[in-house]
Amino acid sequence: MENNDKMNHDSMNKNQYTKFVVMLAASFVAMYITMYLNTYSIDHVYFSLTRFYMSCLGISAMAVIMFVAMRGMYQNKKKNSAIIVGSIALFLGALGLVRDQESTVGDVLWMKAMIPHHSIAILTSERADIKDPEVKELANAIIEAQRKEIGEMKAMIKRLEDK
Repeated sequence: MENNDKMNHDSMNKNQYTKFVVMLAASFVAMYITMYLNTYSIDHVYFSLTRFYMSCLGISAMAVIMFVAMRGMYQNKKKNSAIIVGSIALFLGALGLVRDQESTVGDVLWMKAMIPHHSIAILTSERADIKDPEVKELANAIIEAQRKEIGEMKAMIKRLEDK
């Protein structure tokens, strides 16, 4: 009977770690997708390594916070250490990559990251309740410039990807 209780506890404990990893994976996907919700148009959404790295930063911090808040649920010291060490390693790696850019982001990936960024400028400039004529003029200039640059970047991406 005692052995059966230990097996049930071990199984439940393993299940808790599986749930933890699944929660983190689902949160990562949700975090990455929500970063695009402030783009002006769906055709301004492109894969971005920078946003991927930022999601890694967020999820690694979230993993540590969740683990600390719920540490009573997790009894396996080796797995607990792996969660903390893995989260710190992911955080530091993603931070290095997001700050570096040079080693991972080339022409096309840079433009694919910049299009959603420009799109955000269009959204906020177009939909803000701007009253001052000078500020309104600036917002309109930003909208015009960002739309032009998005068009240019899309054309360059097509040209470079068609090579």
